[in-house]
Amino acid sequence: MSIPQSGGGPIEHHDQLAEYLESGCKPREDWRIGTEHEKFGYCKDTLKPLPFEGKRSILAVLQGLRDGHGWSPVEEGGKLIGLEKDGANVSLEPGGQLELSGAPLESIHQTCDEVNQHLSDVKDIADKIGVGFIGLGAAPIWKHEDMPLMPKGRYKLMDSYMGKVGTMGTTMMRRTCTVQVNLDFASEADMVQKLRVALALQPVATALFANSPFLDGKPNGHKSWRSRVWRDLDASRTGMLPFVFEDGFGFEAYVQYALDVPMYFVYRDGKYINALGMSFRDFLKGELPALPGEVPTLSDWADHLTTAFPEARIKKYMEMRGADGGPWRRLCALPAFWVGLMYDQASLDAAWDLAKNWDAETREALRVAASEQGLQAQVGSVKMHDLARQVLEISEAGLIARAKEGAGGLVPNETHFLNALKESIESGKVPADELLDCYHGEWNGDLTQIYSDFSY
Repeated sequence: MSIPQSGGGPIEHHDQLAEYLESGCKPREDWRIGTEHEKFGYCKDTLKPLPFEGKRSILAVLQGLRDGHGWSPVEEGGKLIGLEKDGANVSLEPGGQLELSGAPLESIHQTCDEVNQHLSDVKDIADKIGVGFIGLGAAPIWKHEDMPLMPKGRYKLMDSYMGKVGTMGTTMMRRTCTVQVNLDFASEADMVQKLRVALALQPVATALFANSPFLDGKPNGHKSWRSRVWRDLDASRTGMLPFVFEDGFGFEAYVQYALDVPMYFVYRDGKYINALGMSFRDFLKGELPALPGEVPTLSDWADHLTTAFPEARIKKYMEMRGADGGPWRRLCALPAFWVGLMYDQASLDAAWDLAKNWDAETREALRVAASEQGLQAQVGSVKMHDLARQVLEISEAGLIARAKEGAGGLVPNETHFLNALKESIESGKVPADELLDCYHGEWNGDLTQIYSDFSY
């Protein structure tokens, strides 16, 4: 979840909304990679989720990172709820999931070094206090009532609203984790092509990274339950955005979509003001019931954009949102996958060629089938396993063309970060399949073994 935005005066004319998005355009040489990942923390002796406070808690982990690894505190209401250092942030998801929002970096080598350092630092603190962390798309055993709601005003408001607009919003908040990558665009036309590719091929990422086959202590019938959760959360702010594929799509069309997303809050003086279900269009007219007579600032607009949750979204950059949280190797594979597709024009064109003739029904059907069946999904003549193989080949070609060296020039490019995905293509199995094999095999139905066998 995003932190409050800052900066920007009152919005005086409508054009500022699209101009805010367009201000993110950057020349190719300034494109960066921002990787985010979430993970579940638990007490090693009880296998219960971490509370916010106590000797073994989320707060203890944050304090350990602050005091022992040079992170600066981020507080809300006098409570430590996050950290920041060198352009990166550590923050809390609603159920206590610990998230690293990485700095914008030039290569996958750098972003993977960042991930590795973060997980090493977290493990250093966790081992000292008897805590473990695990990367999964959904909490395999814990019930809703087991998961504490973190003390952030944004989450308190969202929690009360979720049950009114769908059936799985509180499950998303407390019991799911993701890995995503944030990428840049050069122009409106570049944004359009990238967002279309991102949305159309997001089901491929969902299939390859599917890692949530359990809920409430048993198999749930899906490879990615996290993806299933997002399909019944709040239709007004989620989904595959069919309008993105219509002629004439651009920044203004996305603005119109975002204006129709019901509001959650307005952030003022360190507090979240309840604006649940209200209209940003009314806010622009000074008619928001929560703040009568006030007009929004650009930071209010930036905050509002963080409350739309489609499979891929734009702010001043683009977010790929379709993958489950997972094992260490795949935290680097996800940015490599998308960078290879998006940051080389020949690969971007090839990726669009794969998907450009699909209609909205096909794209949505692929999304559903990916969550249910992973690489075994099929929609019409489109077989996910074959599609994923093609997409991965395109991504690898893009990484070769980028030729970003690592290890002081000893590694010629970033393609080795795709190895975990290549293994899935070769075997036909994604992490969810491996977990199910363990559950039905050596674990003999004892799901508690997932913690010892798959924690970081």
